[in-house]
Amino acid sequence: MRSMRPQRGLSMIELMIGLLIGLFIAAVGSTLFVGQLRTSRVLLNEARLAQDLRTAVDLITRDLRRSGYFGGAADTSLANPYAAVVPGSAASDAVGVRYSMDTAENDRVDTNEQFGFRLRAGVIELQLGAGNWQALTDASTLTITRFNITPDLQNIPLAAFCPHACIAGDAVCPPHQQVLSYTVDVGARLVGDAAVNRNLRSTVRVRNDAVVGSCSA
Repeated sequence: MRSMRPQRGLSMIELMIGLLIGLFIAAVGSTLFVGQLRTSRVLLNEARLAQDLRTAVDLITRDLRRSGYFGGAADTSLANPYAAVVPGSAASDAVGVRYSMDTAENDRVDTNEQFGFRLRAGVIELQLGAGNWQALTDASTLTITRFNITPDLQNIPLAAFCPHACIAGDAVCPPHQQVLSYTVDVGARLVGDAAVNRNLRSTVRVRNDAVVGSCSA
């Protein structure tokens, strides 16, 4: 007959070792959880900044693409009053464009047909009509650190389309097609987390090409 031995519990040393192992596992799990939260927060902030920046650039390129639109362009006897664009040849942190919004064309630029963008105190501002500037980006969300708009003007000769060769010394023959495009370069950082930065560059071609000069009679 087996002798009954009294049941023994954990010794103090075994209990301490178990507690240490449990605390180590809990610390490792907490560290991984906090790291995942931090990574998720950074990714969320980066996505938010990229989305806000992309929205602003899309609005800017949309207006630049329409600059110079004139419904009466088919009438060569009319000068395009919307053709002037600033800047014309150099990079700038501001741009002013015009395009027609009239149903019946005239040769006058109305106040509601003047648009533009500029950088002021870390915010890109949008012009909606003469003298009416409004914030395009949210200063409480992102700070614009760079805003450059660089025009690129190319002149394409159209001599091949003239029925006669240009007369020597003719200053306006052959005509040229002016193809204008812009490169929009924007940089921003997230408010509250300067480590989150984004840069975005986009190139847009103006749809309304101007023709300068004419063929010889």
